Amino acid sequence: MTTAGLVWSNLRRRPTRTFLTLVSVLVAFLLFTMLRSVAVAFEGGGFGEAGASRLVVAPKFSIIDPLLYSQLREIEGVEGVAAVTHADWFGGIYQDRRNFFPKFPVRPKGYFELYPEFSIDAEQLEAFENTRTGAVVPTGMAERFGWKVGDKIPIEGDIYPLRDGSRLWEFDLVGTYSTGNARRDESGSGVFLFNFDYFDEARMFGEGTVGWFIVRVTDPALAPEVASRIDAMFENSVNPSRTSTEDEYNRQFAKQQGDIGLMTTGILGAVFFTILLLTGNTMAQALRERIPELAVLKTFGFTDGSVALLVLAEAVALCLLGGVVGVALGYVAMSALQPLLQDFFGLIEVTWPTIASAIGVAVALGLVVGAAPALAARRLTIVDALRER
Repeated sequence: MTTAGLVWSNLRRRPTRTFLTLVSVLVAFLLFTMLRSVAVAFEGGGFGEAGASRLVVAPKFSIIDPLLYSQLREIEGVEGVAAVTHADWFGGIYQDRRNFFPKFPVRPKGYFELYPEFSIDAEQLEAFENTRTGAVVPTGMAERFGWKVGDKIPIEGDIYPLRDGSRLWEFDLVGTYSTGNARRDESGSGVFLFNFDYFDEARMFGEGTVGWFIVRVTDPALAPEVASRIDAMFENSVNPSRTSTEDEYNRQFAKQQGDIGLMTTGILGAVFFTILLLTGNTMAQALRERIPELAVLKTFGFTDGSVALLVLAEAVALCLLGGVVGVALGYVAMSALQPLLQDFFGLIEVTWPTIASAIGVAVALGLVVGAAPALAARRLTIVDALRER
């Protein structure tokens, strides 16, 4: 019988207890994987390398404050600026509030120029540019709702009514685009884009204003300097701005939800404290049941150290198995949820550092849980142990 065989045999001694303990550890590491992935994305911006040369010029005091469209020309004249476009938050409801997806009025060619990771057929982009009520959507979104080019898409405006008081906006679908992320496209998420000219002419209020500007700089290294120049230019205006990199802007937006890192740490701390007590109790109970057997092992020549190692290995194996399965399930869960969250929080994925830290925590948990039973097994004398029979 090998050491691994003995460990496996001991874990199967009480299959129900082992299974329930394993499930508890599994759930803990499932939560660890998901929460840490979200926290890492919130802390790092999460939007990858594509936005390294992009800045976001937003209202200084509140995201609901408007910026003037005329500010675009001034931003274009700032040294270090290569291109500028803009977008706005439209809101809106398609059929049912559960059918949520972001909707932005944009300058068609300008927007796709600033987002080269998005790909669209040249003819469809031209149609988008020249169709007053035109709109384009991600390919997955079109499949999700059964849309095809030529369809009219009704959106109920919950923020912006039309000039005639109606809230029913109708858009002509003139094309689809790829977001550059296969999982995102397959999920049907992404941004519904429509022509800003139509939006600006038809809305009841806010004409001549935009929500934010997107700026591409000539060199990513110049981004902080360009951001300072833009903000200084509007510092004393009625529409002051706050400019930051795209990653930083999204990070600040995420922080409005609260200190995600602190919240996830608190949750995980409570979870793992509970798991520590639960698993520790399981191992202590298992040791009490096997005291005579450990004495027999020592009688057959097992040293105190090898018996202690056997007990410790059992604890580590239990925690490591639960940890690995929990991480695997967490990876699957985040792969499914990531496309739905990416529009707001960027690329949320399970990274190798997160996986490595989870495995490290699993091993550490096993060592802590198994330390006391292993020490007790080491100190056990054959005579005293056999008296327990």
